[in-house]
Amino acid sequence: MKPLKSRQRARALLVCTAVLLLSACSTVRPWINQPMATASPVPFSTPMVVPVVDTHEPAPTIVAAVTLSGGGARAAAFGLGVLEELKATPFELDGRPTTLLDEVGLISGVSGGSILAGYYAAFGDEVFTRFERDFLLVNFQSSLIRDLLLTPQTAYQLSSPWYGRSNALARRLDTVFRGKTFGDLRAQHARRRLLITATDLTTGAPFEFTPEQFALICSDLDSVPLSFAVAASSSVPLLLSPMTVRNFAGTCPPPAALSAGHQADPNLSARMLELIASSYRNAEERPYIHLVDGGVVDNLGVRSLLDRAVAAGSLSATFGGLPPGSVHKIVLVSVNSERDTTDRIDKSDRVPSTSQVLDSLVFGAGARLTTETTMLMSDVAQRLSGELQAARSQPGGPFAPDAEIHVINVSLHDIHDPGLRHAVLRVPTALTILPGQVGELRAAGRAALRESAAFQRLRRSLGTSASATALQASAEPATQRSAP
Repeated sequence: MKPLKSRQRARALLVCTAVLLLSACSTVRPWINQPMATASPVPFSTPMVVPVVDTHEPAPTIVAAVTLSGGGARAAAFGLGVLEELKATPFELDGRPTTLLDEVGLISGVSGGSILAGYYAAFGDEVFTRFERDFLLVNFQSSLIRDLLLTPQTAYQLSSPWYGRSNALARRLDTVFRGKTFGDLRAQHARRRLLITATDLTTGAPFEFTPEQFALICSDLDSVPLSFAVAASSSVPLLLSPMTVRNFAGTCPPPAALSAGHQADPNLSARMLELIASSYRNAEERPYIHLVDGGVVDNLGVRSLLDRAVAAGSLSATFGGLPPGSVHKIVLVSVNSERDTTDRIDKSDRVPSTSQVLDSLVFGAGARLTTETTMLMSDVAQRLSGELQAARSQPGGPFAPDAEIHVINVSLHDIHDPGLRHAVLRVPTALTILPGQVGELRAAGRAALRESAAFQRLRRSLGTSASATALQASAEPATQRSAP
């Protein structure tokens, strides 16, 4: 037995030596964004929530957006339940049957929420039949770790100074998104827009995968793979590596100036947006931009929408590109999948461990930023509702006489069932969770939205009754399936 063990150790040593030798000469470079071929000025302050209007089609009477927070697979499963409930809320609009989900023109995602947002933007209602099989019930995290640690090809690639762990994540995500790019989305669904947010590691500002952001760096968004954007948005600092984009600023016409920037005294949001824009204008100073998890700057993925609405100066200016009297309802559904801290450190006088400190910084102190954003969202919505009262009576404006705003916050903390609430708040933040937890989170997402007083008011204003049960059968088996 000893000679056999010796040969096995020798073989393992040879493999390790070969990997090290290969690593010494690795020059692998991953995909990187390209300059735009043609360019037209795009205002950096353009509100993503405002739909793209096709002059050959009637303007939308409902302007709706859904934002999905970070939180790994927990966020994706909880958000999926919210999308199911939106799909299960039918009503009639301009004489045709539709659902709330079908009227969503913008879906935004950060970190774990960006996986679901990208999938829905790419495949629509397939999300209800295939997303579990393609992502939620796959042991995605373990397979990624195996790839990083045990695959010689990946080990060789990781030895390159240009290739990081998040590039390996992007490669695996590319199978989930079937190789789709932002250009594919634009060709498939001109009116449905996707907003994925990462964080600029140098400035701490949000970096959005949008035409507006890429116009600033004179780059071609259409060629960007969804997997690249989602990997950037999910690149948790230290655990994963930053993703890198090239700055081509100066090779195309500069984006149009901020509309509010011409005012004598532009508001704070306008000034901050201009500050962010200015950080990208000198490509010689910043030829490369390194991106990490979008939850670092805004785990809800809603802050930039609020900033743009405020920066525009008025509600009428924000929606000024839409036909007169076309907007009847403005709807924002914000999905917050943030969980509790793992340990209640305040109940002990012991010095918190390193893991407890990290957990508290992310899910304790980090929750304060989320709370601030939620309160800001409420304040902005209240102010805009007051503006709308006056704006909807102005002739030639974009708002119908009965126009109204509905802001709906959905959180794991809002679930009425105490047992279910306790269970889902303890689900860890990871790329893989247990199949039973997937089912619980989907059910929790549906329940949290259905039980929301703000959602009930919206449903009454649309003339729809209690939530339909069309998707109930497809949601229930999720708790009974096991991961492959």
